[in-house]
Amino acid sequence: MSRIGRQPIALPAGVKYAVEGNTLVVEGPKGKVKQSIPVGIKLETRENFIHAVRDNDSQAAIHGLTRALVYNAVEGVTKGWTKDLDIVGIGYRVELKGAGMVVFTLGYSHPIEFPLPTGITAAVDAKQTRLTISGIDRQKVGQVAADMRSLRKPDPYKNKGVRYAGEKLKKKAGKTGSK
Repeated sequence: MSRIGRQPIALPAGVKYAVEGNTLVVEGPKGKVKQSIPVGIKLETRENFIHAVRDNDSQAAIHGLTRALVYNAVEGVTKGWTKDLDIVGIGYRVELKGAGMVVFTLGYSHPIEFPLPTGITAAVDAKQTRLTISGIDRQKVGQVAADMRSLRKPDPYKNKGVRYAGEKLKKKAGKTGSK
């Protein structure tokens, strides 16, 4: 059996879930998340815990995945998910333009306007070098952060660019003079 799939998911107070066909709908204090469930995996509630149960061993490969997706949905509607991005470089900065637009200045000849999808919010610190992306859907938060990072990936020679908070970069040596 899957070790991840066997773990129960705590169902906090105020969180309700319903399975409609092969779609899971989780509602909580922060909002509502829909997640598709593969065929052959059932969700059971026992003593305020959700258990993912598979029909037979042919669903072993997706048992842990399904449990993780359900856990992410439950955590999202209770606490939410956040990703932090650091903008590193001289003159590199980020600012909010209204509620749904993030403007990056990343050393190009023009500023880059990045529209935020629905359900995603962004916050910028006072120095305009740290961006916090938050939302209730973990996949969407991660995808938006990856799209923002791809605007100017960290340079291995100068370590400038947009990177995840806490991301360790291996700095490469530049050209060396001939001897």
